[in-house]
Amino acid sequence: MENPKLKGNIMMFVAKTFSGLNQNALRYLLPNWMSAQTGVVLRLGFGTLFFIVYELFVWKKFVLPKWKDALILLLTGLVFVFGYMWSLLEGLSYTTPISSSIFISLQPVFVFIICLIIKTEKATVKKVVGMVLGFGGALLCVLTQHSSDIASHPIKGDLLCLLGAFLFSCYLVTEKRYIPQLGSAMVSALTFGGGAIGSIILVCFTGWDAPVLHQNIFSVPMLVLLFVLLFPTSLSYLLQDFSLKLLSATVVALYSDLILIVSAIASYIIGQDRFSWWQILAIVIMIVSVYLVEVSETTTEKVKN
Repeated sequence: MENPKLKGNIMMFVAKTFSGLNQNALRYLLPNWMSAQTGVVLRLGFGTLFFIVYELFVWKKFVLPKWKDALILLLTGLVFVFGYMWSLLEGLSYTTPISSSIFISLQPVFVFIICLIIKTEKATVKKVVGMVLGFGGALLCVLTQHSSDIASHPIKGDLLCLLGAFLFSCYLVTEKRYIPQLGSAMVSALTFGGGAIGSIILVCFTGWDAPVLHQNIFSVPMLVLLFVLLFPTSLSYLLQDFSLKLLSATVVALYSDLILIVSAIASYIIGQDRFSWWQILAIVIMIVSVYLVEVSETTTEKVKN
């Protein structure tokens, strides 16, 4: 494909479609088929092995990082990747996939704020308005969602997902810096490896809880787990890494909006959430927020070119 921007956007579309379905798959598994802590170990452990195998046998362009870069990436995984996945899985144990996705959609806002702080982005009126709307939509979701049989503690779950969105944004900005020199697989192997270390330490204190692993491989719970491990955990992150070579971190983060749309459609179809006008309003606000940031980002790139 000759157009690198188009290629990057197609890969992000596929990656975040998987991520949207991941919200529903994880909500199905949590907490009856596995605990959040055990789920993080499974995802990060499988992801680490996937990227190591990809680096050695598929990519075959092994680049040994300097010890300082390796340490930074391991710590990035330990803090940001592990923190994000734990916050997401723990949050999904208490709230619905749609509410979780609304907070994940704040990723471009957080990326923008981080880039402002490290001076790789400049503030524009559209970006600031988009940022305010984004937080407004998230706040609307928190204030209007109540406990029910499908969301046992929505405020706690929403706040955990909000923390996850911030941590993932920090991960994106850091990853963007190292991918050009080390390659996608090496960066992901190190960050996932660091996250796996953190998740194993946590499970040592909380205990291992994964009834799903005792199911037949063709059972629904096991098939859902395999989907989570193979697609949202491995392939989605690999496509995201490829896209970071072609697109800015802010644009990549903007695709979190697709997670919200896919998860909302799936949730209503399979009954993991109930229709709410407040929730629809929050989704519309989030989409407008992302649109304003994206338009500003596109305008900025045109000026640079």
